[in-house]
Amino acid sequence: MLDEFNALIANNTWELVPRPQGVNVIRSMWIFRHKKHSDGSFERHKARLVGDGKTQQQGIDCDETFSPVIKPATIRCVLRIALSKSWPIHQLDVKNAFLHGYLNETVYMHQPLGFRDKTRPNHVCLLKKSLYGLKQAPRA
Repeated sequence: MLDEFNALIANNTWELVPRPQGVNVIRSMWIFRHKKHSDGSFERHKARLVGDGKTQQQGIDCDETFSPVIKPATIRCVLRIALSKSWPIHQLDVKNAFLHGYLNETVYMHQPLGFRDKTRPNHVCLLKKSLYGLKQAPRA
């Protein structure tokens, strides 16, 4: 949990602000799972902080909820062209891709359990960047 929290702080994902009157504040939740090696054996425990997107309100703290996705036929066409021209083909994985996108909407979230700021316990997180679980996370 500490590694995840520190990564979010280093990424400047939110800033603590006094809770404004009359705004929707979504819950923050910890999701836990077991990470496994390729052979299926246990590797380590993993914790991820997510925002509870189901408590977001359309038109208030989220607008569009689509996710741009490429069609498999498009991938096949591009690969076919690349192969016919002997172009090199590479792939990559952007770690924590959802966490790099800035938010267009104003989203407030309760401070994560176990990591409440002792000097500002009643403040909320004003999200600057996307977080897993938000309705707009896939497009951020």
